[in-house]
Amino acid sequence: MVFVGVEIKETEVDDADFEEMKRFVRDYLAASVESEDDGGRMRWYPWHSAEYRFNHILNVIDLAEEIAEAEGADVDVVRVAAAFHDVAKLEVDQDVHAEAGARVAREYLRSRGTYPESFIEEVYGVVVDHSYTGDLADVPLESRCLIEADVLDKVGANGAVLMLLRMGYESRTHMDAAKMVDRVLDRGRDHTDRVVSDTAESIAHQRIKRVQWIREWLEEEVSRMDADGTTER
Repeated sequence: MVFVGVEIKETEVDDADFEEMKRFVRDYLAASVESEDDGGRMRWYPWHSAEYRFNHILNVIDLAEEIAEAEGADVDVVRVAAAFHDVAKLEVDQDVHAEAGARVAREYLRSRGTYPESFIEEVYGVVVDHSYTGDLADVPLESRCLIEADVLDKVGANGAVLMLLRMGYESRTHMDAAKMVDRVLDRGRDHTDRVVSDTAESIAHQRIKRVQWIREWLEEEVSRMDADGTTER
């Protein structure tokens, strides 16, 4: 609707409604884990827990909002899709979690509030798209914002810490830290090559720089670690 030359958004999601959405997603993830008798799907890895998954979602929301605002996307669509993008991650297989999450989002939005069907379907489509692995120039702007945010959460200091945590679960020592951080750098460069927006590319470069600092500090402080990240035994 347009009034005096200004577009009035009828689909705006206020802060209270959005906080309720996030609570729903948090509780949904927790229930997904609690319903499993054996813990399933490597729950002992921190990034397969409900707590980690919800924190990842919060990170993606922040990144997606930043990218959407800078790139001129519909911020409401992007942030709601970001909130639901991994809601089904812990209860279904990886290759169908996007579609399953989109159905949860659609059901939630239809049952809560008075959101237009066009808005609900747009959110549904963005959640489905977030697992797309092709050229990001081929997806709608809102979908691209979410995909870029999702991959960027795995880049930077957060990605480095998660990789170092993985060392403990794999019984590695700190002498392998540089090699593990190198994996984060490689992944970060791959993701930077994939993103297409100026905003996402800038964020990616900033985050890669932070990982490079961590890598340099490790090389300086771990005396038997060489420049290639290998160690003498």
